[in-house]
Amino acid sequence: MTTVLPSGQRSAREAGGQRCAHGSRSDSVQDAWSGLVASCGAPARVDDLVAASPEPSARTPGQRARIAAAKDAARALRSAFLDAHADAVYALLTEDRAESPRIDALLDAAAAAFPGLVPDETLLAAERSKPQAAKEGHEIDQGIFLRAVLRSAYAGPHLLDAMLRPTPRALALLDEFTRTGTVEMDSVRVERGADGVARLTLCRDDCLNAEDVRQVDDMETAVDLALLDPAVRVGLLRGGEMRHPRYRGRRVFSAGINLKSLSSGDIPLVGFLLRRELGYLHKLVRGIRTDHPGQWHSPFVEKPWVAAVDGFAIGGGTQILLVCDHVLAASDAYLSLPAAKEGIIPGVANFRFGRYAGPRLSRQVILEGRRIRAAEPDARLVVDEVVEPEDMDAAVEASLTRLDGDAVLANRRMLNLAEEPPDAFRAYMAEFALQQALRIYGQDVIDKVGRFAAAAPSAG
Repeated sequence: MTTVLPSGQRSAREAGGQRCAHGSRSDSVQDAWSGLVASCGAPARVDDLVAASPEPSARTPGQRARIAAAKDAARALRSAFLDAHADAVYALLTEDRAESPRIDALLDAAAAAFPGLVPDETLLAAERSKPQAAKEGHEIDQGIFLRAVLRSAYAGPHLLDAMLRPTPRALALLDEFTRTGTVEMDSVRVERGADGVARLTLCRDDCLNAEDVRQVDDMETAVDLALLDPAVRVGLLRGGEMRHPRYRGRRVFSAGINLKSLSSGDIPLVGFLLRRELGYLHKLVRGIRTDHPGQWHSPFVEKPWVAAVDGFAIGGGTQILLVCDHVLAASDAYLSLPAAKEGIIPGVANFRFGRYAGPRLSRQVILEGRRIRAAEPDARLVVDEVVEPEDMDAAVEASLTRLDGDAVLANRRMLNLAEEPPDAFRAYMAEFALQQALRIYGQDVIDKVGRFAAAAPSAG
């Protein structure tokens, strides 16, 4: 078994006066930020106005306008600073890329090294217990920071690689999985069969596999385990049987984002929206990045993936299909990306869906909320096989057999490189980091998800 060294998992450390990228010094870039903050006082003005005002929903129009103007000024300051110094900031926080922190650890380090540039844990903890409508939108400042980092040719590729490393949780569970072939988590059950297939079953039967922070954590752990285990050759993603009254005893793939969690403030930008895209979904495309002696041909371990859709793949469920190598759907299933209805951006679907379906159908599905039935002709642009529900098991097994081969693995790598160049993905994610942060704090989104959550608390 290959030994995977978690050296890239260490968090960023303070680097004193070390020399950073492009010849600048870390103390100089910290001084530059401190000087800007001291000279204009924009971040402090936001804090003072918020402290002197009631909760967002109780503010007068005048209070809202003053706070919005102060936030805009502070965000313009942060954006201009990062436009000029993103590389030097990242070099300081990662010891000139010697360390590989994930986005949450990177933001923690930035909050400590550059007070006021991104929210610190005190601010985030105060927001965490509030519903979305009562928050101040500090995550938007995280989006500004991550947009600058990801679009940097120096910092962005390094951060993407950091997010492709196996998680500490997966490394801790690896021995158990390789020994027993099974790991059962709250949201996902992963089982390795004698045929070399890792079967990942989405098993949140309480909410039709609607996605939340727990599900994202479990999914990334499960994907890591399947990729790390050398006995696994192919992976399968499929929904388990539900206990929801309408679907009791039936398999369901995914109801998408849990709108009840979004309304209650439990869908964070970093821990859910960005971790999902840069974590397990990106790992399904690129594989995981590992460190071990003698590895010269590729630092990534990747495997083919099959997705089987029973019932429906709504929102994030359809997004999963776009990163799999073979997709099957029962003839009575349907797909949708209800972004316009929810008011948010459907992950990386805007980047990937058109590659399969073309620009016109993409706009119908993403902008107008068109639902695609598996039995209609347009579904074959996204789904490889449509079979009768009773034939799904046999069709799934046949597809897994077809994808089990070294030549398949090499060719999927080259297809993914051609179809989704890393720099193009990085450019999309840079803008997504900010635009999605703005969307989850849009008043239209807060109003919509509040109504959806009240009407349908278990699905998104």
